[in-house]
Amino acid sequence: MNFPFYIARRYLFSKKSTHAINLISAISVLGVAVATMALVVTLSVFNGFHDLVATFFTSFDPQIKVVPVKGKTAPADDPILDKIRSLPQVDVATETVEDQALAIYGDRQAMVMVKGVEDNFSQLTHISEILYPDQGIGIDLHAANLEYGIPGIRLAQILGLGALWRGYLHVYAPQREGQLDMTNPEGAFVEDSLLSMGEVFNVSQSKYDRSYIITSIAFARNLFGQQGMLSALELRLKPGSNLDAVKREMRKLAADKYQVLDRYEQQADTFKIMSIEKLLAYVFLTFILVVACFNIIGSLSMLIIDKKEDVATLRNLGASNRQISKIFLFEGRMIATAGAILGILLGLLLCWLQQTFGLVSLGSSSGSFVVDAYPVSVHFWDIIVIFFTVIVVGWVAVWYPVRHLSRRLLAE
Repeated sequence: MNFPFYIARRYLFSKKSTHAINLISAISVLGVAVATMALVVTLSVFNGFHDLVATFFTSFDPQIKVVPVKGKTAPADDPILDKIRSLPQVDVATETVEDQALAIYGDRQAMVMVKGVEDNFSQLTHISEILYPDQGIGIDLHAANLEYGIPGIRLAQILGLGALWRGYLHVYAPQREGQLDMTNPEGAFVEDSLLSMGEVFNVSQSKYDRSYIITSIAFARNLFGQQGMLSALELRLKPGSNLDAVKREMRKLAADKYQVLDRYEQQADTFKIMSIEKLLAYVFLTFILVVACFNIIGSLSMLIIDKKEDVATLRNLGASNRQISKIFLFEGRMIATAGAILGILLGLLLCWLQQTFGLVSLGSSSGSFVVDAYPVSVHFWDIIVIFFTVIVVGWVAVWYPVRHLSRRLLAE
């Protein structure tokens, strides 16, 4: 058996001549445990929000989106796009045209993002899951020469539309060709109108709900002067397809002309901000952990002083100075490890309680938020990172003080 470890284990659990040392050791373990628990709970809450936001995006965004690297649009008949949509793993492919316009209804107006889609758009995404009221008839955005639109729920409120509006929603976009005639400013805009389908969509994300209106691709191409063009090729893969492998194959075909983006990459800014916030929380809580480790230093300092006679006995029995120093190093490491394990167990327990019972709510009024309680999602690799962080911080924190104090003790 490892001699220093055996002695350190005896010291950890044995009674000391001064009871305060046992109390300080317990406080040291508890301090590390609380800091560790805070890391587990905080990072799990960030994971919960990350996963929650991801579920909102998947109701609107395609599984894979191919967009031009330069400019807003690309030719719809580009051979590269034909090769991508012809891949055997592709189940549904639809063209979209997307740009900003001005929408006017009655005496209200708003800048909107018009997204023109093909008839198979409902097969591409989970759009039917976010329609209100869901009439169970899918989406049919044009009939003969009539064009229909589905606005976001907040945009409908801003324009005073409701789910079913009367008359026409007028949409204006700048002319893409020709010169502006100052004597006829209205001639600088293309005007078209949309009728109501009797539905609005609710993604629960302001980016979409306040700005977007879905309509047919023919309407969007006519409005923006983009005949034969597309803003993006949106794709859904067949079930069981390897997303990463298909992305790599598509990127080889696209070369440097197109970007191939999955759902997370389509919302890269949002998820990058969330990742930065999570990293900053991890860093700040690690500093708190460092402070908690000072309790271990205090506990070890008192233990070293308390065990002067034991150190002399061990030296007489043949223990080397290195072995005696290791005894106190192991003592500090065991305190850090015990705190890490206890803190992780407590953190997992709190996360389970929050997931099961929603102990901490987001607001006092039910239904004011998307979820009533803070979402929590425990990720295995976060727990591994937290455990090793606590171990490394705890072991490093005790190394120098133990080395310094034990040398002084051995020199006496």
